[in-house]
Amino acid sequence: MRVKLSPIQAKMQPGVENHQQSKIVHIDMDCFYAAIEIREKPDLIGQPVAVGGRPGGRGVLTTCNYEARKYGCRSAMPAFKALEMCPHLVILPVRHDLYRAEAMRIRKIFREFTPMVEPLSLDEAYLDLSHLKSKGSSLAREIRFRIRNKTGLSASAGIGPNKLLAKIASDWNKPDGQFEVRPDEIGAFMENLAVSKIWGVGRKTEERLAALGVKTCGELQGLNLAELHIAFGRFGGELYRLCRGQDPRKVTPNKERKSVSVERTFRADLSTREDGEAELGKLLEELKEECSCKHKDRLVRSAFVKVKFTDFKQTTVECRSEELSYPVFSSLIEEGWKRGGGKSVRLLGVGVRFHPLGQDSDRWQLELFEEIN
Repeated sequence: MRVKLSPIQAKMQPGVENHQQSKIVHIDMDCFYAAIEIREKPDLIGQPVAVGGRPGGRGVLTTCNYEARKYGCRSAMPAFKALEMCPHLVILPVRHDLYRAEAMRIRKIFREFTPMVEPLSLDEAYLDLSHLKSKGSSLAREIRFRIRNKTGLSASAGIGPNKLLAKIASDWNKPDGQFEVRPDEIGAFMENLAVSKIWGVGRKTEERLAALGVKTCGELQGLNLAELHIAFGRFGGELYRLCRGQDPRKVTPNKERKSVSVERTFRADLSTREDGEAELGKLLEELKEECSCKHKDRLVRSAFVKVKFTDFKQTTVECRSEELSYPVFSSLIEEGWKRGGGKSVRLLGVGVRFHPLGQDSDRWQLELFEEIN
């Protein structure tokens, strides 16, 4: 039986002429968890709604809708603080099984267009549509339409020639919108873009760049490769390319992040464990920010630290833990430091490993972040 294709589908047949230019789409669901809860409880429409926290205002929010954001509420904010800003905020408990089921429905829609799907979390993913003839903007619009039609949820999309630009663009016309950065627009687009929009630039890096007089990607382009290497080490090379809109990373299907970590190489070696303890708090803050911003749906299985000594030998210490707590990491650093036999330390790293996707835990990861506040 011959199936009649829609105009969009007819254009989606694989072609060869577009292989020279990548078409990457980043789909980001709008207030995903809160949007699902409001869909399930229509009487909440128009009210400020958040998901997360615990009774009595404890814990932190995993997400909130735009009505709540008008009061300053945001994800990873302690629930008690959100209630101070918005006393009539409706805080609902997390229903992770429901959100995961919706995410699987949405990923099925993605795979109607391409097998090249790289989920970043339950509510966002990269799609490589380079093999399709239709314009990236048309494909993104069709994907968003199908998501709304089948789930009742809205999504925003970014379209670009690489992952960096697509992800930045998806935030441009939120909620329920899309934006495209074409290859001939990259220079102008990056010129006035805030450095905080660059992949890998967190609050600490943003502060260090501001100290150098750099707030935009155009200003960052004024620093040469050598200057960036001196200031940021190996990441300096990444910054040099990213601030110009260059990103060679490919869309990797079925990629599941197993761990996340942050580390720092010190200009002067740390000679005592007390020096290491002094750096631990800073590293944990960065790890907390990384987890809450990019891996909010993952459950922590264990904690680990990496210690590299002045002779470049290194050791890793790990323990079973669901907590991002200072005492846990402090004890790991103490053990790692002992293994050096008195040697100075040139690098410290802290990280967590996640439960595999699909496995449940008795505790929701984000509620544990309060341990280090």
